[in-house]
Amino acid sequence: MKNPADLPDVIPLFPLPGALMLPRSRLPLHLFEPRYLAMFEDCLKTPQRLIGMIQPCVGPGRDGNSLHAIGCAGRVTQFSETEDGRYMITLSGMSRFRMIEEVDGFTPYRRAQVSWEGFERDLGPTDVDTQFDRRSFLDLLSRYFEARELETDWDSLKDADDELLINSLSMLLGFEPEDKQALLEAPSLTTRRETLVTLIEFSLRSGEGNEEVMQ
Repeated sequence: MKNPADLPDVIPLFPLPGALMLPRSRLPLHLFEPRYLAMFEDCLKTPQRLIGMIQPCVGPGRDGNSLHAIGCAGRVTQFSETEDGRYMITLSGMSRFRMIEEVDGFTPYRRAQVSWEGFERDLGPTDVDTQFDRRSFLDLLSRYFEARELETDWDSLKDADDELLINSLSMLLGFEPEDKQALLEAPSLTTRRETLVTLIEFSLRSGEGNEEVMQ
């Protein structure tokens, strides 16, 4: 599916606060609620096998049902079933989308009509950050990990290409859902890296700890 024309107009939605998926990245999910088990089984019957990950809008005055306009669709590329009927699945990020409107129907899960317009580069080759100062970035990341007492495989980070490094950190670090949304909506890898740096620097200044561990 390297052509937006091959993508469906209506996709199932999986609203999950703080869960970020990006194009050309992989997101593992644990499905156990009946509505999402039904969504997964229906998804496997379609040729594209797409699920749209999207962030609920959070904060004062929100009812918990409203969704952000932009999400990212992933293709089911791996799954396994547990003895008690749950599924462990892996989504491979395909493309971001803009939600036009939710679609009523008889499914227990939410669906939406979506537009892929404006996200054509998500279906293209790996993005490159031509302004990336890797040494400076890794120094900042080292200070962040030390301050938060986190562990990671530094050799893997140093060897990762720009997009894999920036997108993996955007997905794994424990930022607030609205911050994750800002990372998702970044129009380019350079903008996402700049947003990521701002969030890390703010976290260091604020002194607020997180408990995530990268493996």
